[in-house]
Formats: sequence, structure tokens, C-alpha cells
Amino acid sequence: MADAAHIPDEAETRARWSGFAWNAANAEKVKEIIARYPPGREHSAIMPLLDLAQRQVGEETQTQGWLPVPVIEYVAKAVGMPYMRAYEVVSFYTMYNMAPVGRYHVQVCGTTPCMLRGSDDVMAACKNRGLAKGRTTGDGLFTLTEVECLGACANAPMVQINDDNYEDLTFDSMSAILEALASGGTPKPGPQNGRQTSAPEGGPTCLKEMIDANHDYRGSWT
Repeated sequence: MADAAHIPDEAETRARWSGFAWNAANAEKVKEIIARYPPGREHSAIMPLLDLAQRQVGEETQTQGWLPVPVIEYVAKAVGMPYMRAYEVVSFYTMYNMAPVGRYHVQVCGTTPCMLRGSDDVMAACKNRGLAKGRTTGDGLFTLTEVECLGACANAPMVQINDDNYEDLTFDSMSAILEALASGGTPKPGPQNGRQTSAPEGGPTCLKEMIDANHDYRGSWT
């Protein structure tokens, strides 16, 4: 279901990214991340370091970020890992982008729960806004990808946009989110129909004291 990444020409990519290096702030974060693991286990840091590198690329390009081949090589070298093993990680997890994306990476879940709850309407809202699967809009704002389950089935249909989930979507609410992002706004993540997290529509039916604060129920058990 996931759309194949359109990886740029390697010569152009190397010309642009062969000089990649951690910025000062991230260089300190790298030390912190590697220090979490015992000596000889530096390979365990590959996933957070790849994420950090992708975010730095995003900062430099004003996008959600991606991982050019020279950047993957740079991260792999930082932990003494063969490039191919790092590439295997990047190509396995969809959290890593193997090709450039826009400022907002719109990942629409199209698996069964979301499909039954209206993911086609979410896709229609994206199409109506000029988004096309596997492509970035001409203004560089949006990249649209259809993905496998994102783990919010109780709040279907949903999308992930960069680091945020937007749930309980309709054509209108998805359209409003895209419009807000395009206008420089920050739409509120989470359910878009007013319900609290994954509680039943209309509000929780039990443990109601937990709505506003972490309530200790132990006194009521005796």
C-alpha cells in the first residue's frame, strides 16, 4: 500500500549532501544518544541517530526531512555500522523518508478500520486540495502518502502529519486541517470530533474522575 519513494539521482544527491555533518546542537545530542548504550553496542543507536539526521535535513531544507545516501553513510560511520545495514533500517521503517518530502508529510492510513470509517473521504479532501499520492505539491508544502496501519484504529479514520496524529476525520475536518497548515496555522492534533482521546463519543462512561486529573481509585476498592 505504501507508495514507492522517488529517490533522486545519486550524483545530484552526493553533490548536495556529501558534506553533511552534525550541527553543534545535534553533535551534543549524538553523544547523549550513544552514551545510552554500553561499549560495543553502539549499533543500537542507529534508529535515533537516523531520526536526528532526518530532522536536521528537514531544518536545512524547511521540510519534514529525508535521508539522502551520504547522510545515511555519515550516520552509519558514526556508530561503526556498514552502510548497507543502516540502509536496511531506513528502507524498512516508514518513519524514515528515502526521498524528499514537503514541509508537511501527510500520511493517510488506508487499512481496513480506517477504510470502513471513511478514509476515502480523507483522501478525497487531500485530492481536492491538490495533493496526489506519492507526490509533493508544487508549492513544496505537502507530500501525500498512503500507509499501512498507524495504530489509532479506535479513532479511525486518521492521518499522521509530521509528528502529529489527526483522528476521527471527515472530508470537512481534513480539508480544514490542510487549509490551516497552508495558512501557517497549527491545527489541534488528536480527535477532530470533540471526544477525549479514545473515549466513547459523548464522553467516558467509566473512570470519569480521570477526565481532568490522575485520580487515585484505591480508596474505593475497600
